Amino acid sequence: MTTTSEVLTVESAGDVATLWLDRPAKRNAMGPAFWSDLPAMMGELGDDPGVRAIVVAGRGAHFSAGIDLAMLASDELAGGGSDARHRSPASVAGSTLRAVRHMQRAFDAVARCPKPVIAAIWGSCIGGGVDLIASCDIRIAAADAVFSLRETKMAIVADLGSLQRLPRIIGQGHLAELAFTGKDIDAARAKEIGLVNGVFADAGAAAAAAHGLAREIAACSPLAVQGTKAVLAAASEDAVAQGLRYVAAWNAAFIRSDDLTEAVEAQLENRPARFTGR
Repeated sequence: MTTTSEVLTVESAGDVATLWLDRPAKRNAMGPAFWSDLPAMMGELGDDPGVRAIVVAGRGAHFSAGIDLAMLASDELAGGGSDARHRSPASVAGSTLRAVRHMQRAFDAVARCPKPVIAAIWGSCIGGGVDLIASCDIRIAAADAVFSLRETKMAIVADLGSLQRLPRIIGQGHLAELAFTGKDIDAARAKEIGLVNGVFADAGAAAAAAHGLAREIAACSPLAVQGTKAVLAAASEDAVAQGLRYVAAWNAAFIRSDDLTEAVEAQLENRPARFTGR
């Protein structure tokens, strides 16, 4: 079975489904269609009794470059439309809050899927890409994978789940280092801190390992596997939800800064940003 959207493709082989981020020409950057299509497809996979495990991977050379910069440059996070900067601060804040919550729900759909979800990662896994893999249950990487919580270099607070989900995966100290600096780390470092379960020679080997693990999970009792996932999630769901609401409100108030404009312009012009704290 193959199901497609504008930016995602689902392929099923037996009781394992693969959800492909399918925008390779844009390094699988996450544009507007992604945020609507991902929860819809995850909902379908979660409801499909023939699917027992899911692998998430990126078509092409990269997992994901994160949120499409065009969304930031076009005032998408201020509610869309070119008139956002002429509206009242309260109106812009309300639109931004709704936009952030809409994007958060896409990754919530991954985390709350009753079936185990395994991320297979190669190439760049940046910003929103890390938010996505943080919402998965298990992460497998190729040796060329590069990870970065890039948001502080873009003058925003990471608001799609990494700050809420990664403390239980890599610990508060490692997360603080990645989130404060926006630095890149390689696959070896990612394994050292527990971000990924294993590192394999290349994309093909990582995909094979992820699918092998998915088949191993699928061979177990689906009731027991899904019950185990539910029990594991129960201890943290309320804290994650509260943290996501808090950061959405924070960014709604502060995201439209001079520093954000400078960050986007610097990225598009391929130069270092000059932040002023305004």
